[in-house]
Formats: sequence, structure tokens, C-alpha cells
Amino acid sequence: MNLIDVTKAFSTEEACLEFLEHLRWPAGVRCLKCDGDKLSRIERKSRTKNKRTRLFQCLNPECKYQFTPTTGTIFADSHLPLTKWFLAIGLMLNAKKGLSAKQMQRDLGTGYQTAWYLCHRIRKAMEEGQLPMLTGVVEADETYVGGKSRNMHKDVRQRKITGTGGMDKFPVFGMVQRGGKVEAYSVPNVRKEVLVGKIRDRVSSDAEVVVTDEWCGYSGLNATHRHEVINHIREWARGAVHTNTIENFWSLFKRGLMGSFHKVSLKHLNRYLAEFTYRFNRREDADIFLQTLVRLVGTSVMPYENLVSDN
Repeated sequence: MNLIDVTKAFSTEEACLEFLEHLRWPAGVRCLKCDGDKLSRIERKSRTKNKRTRLFQCLNPECKYQFTPTTGTIFADSHLPLTKWFLAIGLMLNAKKGLSAKQMQRDLGTGYQTAWYLCHRIRKAMEEGQLPMLTGVVEADETYVGGKSRNMHKDVRQRKITGTGGMDKFPVFGMVQRGGKVEAYSVPNVRKEVLVGKIRDRVSSDAEVVVTDEWCGYSGLNATHRHEVINHIREWARGAVHTNTIENFWSLFKRGLMGSFHKVSLKHLNRYLAEFTYRFNRREDADIFLQTLVRLVGTSVMPYENLVSDN
């Protein structure tokens, strides 16, 4: 759905609640506690902005649980109207290079803290979890993001993690199955035990070939996989042997960090990587908006304290 479709379809709170209700219970609403189907539906006027207007009461005398279409989801503790939630999802999905919290604040007319928290909750729903093993032709590449080049060879665990406003030079590692999905991670360093270990964990031993650059961190990979190396000092491609796909992804991610976010902390780096891989992997999907809503409904509450804590 484009932004025009989103604003037309979800212009009212009732339209959003109706959609979420059918999304969660396509065969009819059931109690979230006892799974009973005998319910009383209550329409109420919301006296405060964090109360949903649609309430269900379980008629099982041993249960009597009350819930709304957003109970138990990432929407549950939000004071923000669902109309703004839905618009925010559309904005993030349509922003190829990402959307800063400051821009979200301007677009939705909210406070900065609200916009920042909202963006991170949507990113949380974009986290992929465990994906199938990569097969076929797999490209792997490491790079550094943020900060100054003189800090790029330090172990991440030896650095001070700044708050949401600062960023050192952090190593990241990514793999892509040619014609398939990309994966990207923040890693502590780009040594052999990290890079080769990650490849062996995620790339099937039956893969056709793993293509990397000449970095020494990939030495020994040919013990378990067919390994082709492209030396970027001499060439960028040798027939089908290249890492252009994963490097295109890094280019997009870095443009987003520099142009939209400017600074990102290590604590949140994996969540930003999740956003970019999610959008990149679904760039041809017409139903990406619906897919994202399904994920948000299935994502539990994300307390603000967890985002800003030092842990």
C-alpha cells in the first residue's frame, strides 16, 4: 500500500481497530485468556487517549477477561492513536534510506521522544528471527559503519558504548544468497573465528560457492565450503565471482546512516540493520504493509525503559 492508500483506508480509529480485529481473529474473536468464543462486545467513548474504544468481555463465568484488539501486542501500551501508528508504518516502509525520528516527529505532529520510541517498536517487528540456511551462490562481506577510520580495528567489546546520540567505528558483517535474502549483523570484530564461524553457521555446506573479498578473516573457509575470492585491488568482478550484491546493500545502509540518522549507537545498531534488511528483502512485495502489521500484532510490548537503559 502506498501512503495515499494508507491514509484513505485507515483515516479513523474505528477503521484501524476493525482491521486489527479481523487480522487477529479471521474466524471470529476469541478470548485471549481461555480461548472461549462467547463474548460481549462493548463500544465505549474513550475518556483518555490511551483507552481503545472497542472492548470485549469474556462471558465464561470462570474467566470474565476483558481485552481489546490491541491487548498483548506492541500497540498495547501506546498512547498514540492507531491512525498515526498505521501512517508511521507506511512512512517507514516507503523510505528506502530510512526515516529519522526527527522527520517522523514532523510528519506525525508528535513529540520527538514519542516518534523515536515509535520507530524502534516498528523496527523490533522487522527483526527476522531464524531464517533458512543460505544456499546457491552466497556473497559475504564485512564493513565498518560510523565514526572515524582510525577506530575501525578496535574490538567492539573494548569500546565505550555511547548513548543514542553517538557512534564509534563499528564492524558489521553480511551475507546474501544470490537471488534471495540478505542477512546483516553487528559483530565484535572481523577476525577469522567470527566471520568463518558465522558463515559456517548460516551457509549450507551444499551451497554452490561462497564469494568473499581477499580479507584474511575468510582464510580456512575452503575446508567446509567452495570458496572463491575476488581481489578488489585488481578487479571488481570475474564472471559470476563478485560481491556486488552485498556491497550494494552496504551502500544503501551507509547512505541511510549518514543521510537520515547521522549517528547510531551500538546498542541499537542491530535494530537498524533489521529495518534495512527487512525492507531490502521485500522491495518487490506488494503486501509488505500487511506483512508488517501481522508482525506488529504478534510482537509483545517493548518497554521504553529497555530502550534507554545501559544494559
